[in-house]
Amino acid sequence: MRSNPRCVFDTNVLVSALLFDTGEPARAFFAVLQDGEVIVSADVVSEVSEVLGRKKFRRYVGEEQRERFLQGLLREATLVEIQETVQACRDPKDDTFLELAVNGGADCIVSGDEDLLILSPFRGIDILTPSDFLDAMAISKPEPDA
Repeated sequence: MRSNPRCVFDTNVLVSALLFDTGEPARAFFAVLQDGEVIVSADVVSEVSEVLGRKKFRRYVGEEQRERFLQGLLREATLVEIQETVQACRDPKDDTFLELAVNGGADCIVSGDEDLLILSPFRGIDILTPSDFLDAMAISKPEPDA
């Protein structure tokens, strides 16, 4: 994978990056923001907003923090318009991420979702867990506590 990758992050990884700022999803996301390109679609941003607005997340993420995250995502990421639809995933809701990757010329999709991971590579696009992405990019991981 090139050193400045174009990456799609699925909703769960983006939400985890916000909730757990030292976890692997956050480290992968912020590494790409710094040295690559995060690509999003209107559908992905809408889904992230909807998920973060759910009652179960409200006690962890306030309205202001949620809005800051979404505004930062829109400011820092490249917004891709979907021209070509894709129907390949056993969970049709995950086709959104495949469409984004194909339309945006992504190098990879970062996801923990088995419905996506099982398709890797998809049309030459790697689909990696946050941990595997960090390994592929040779980004160091913290040592486990002894």
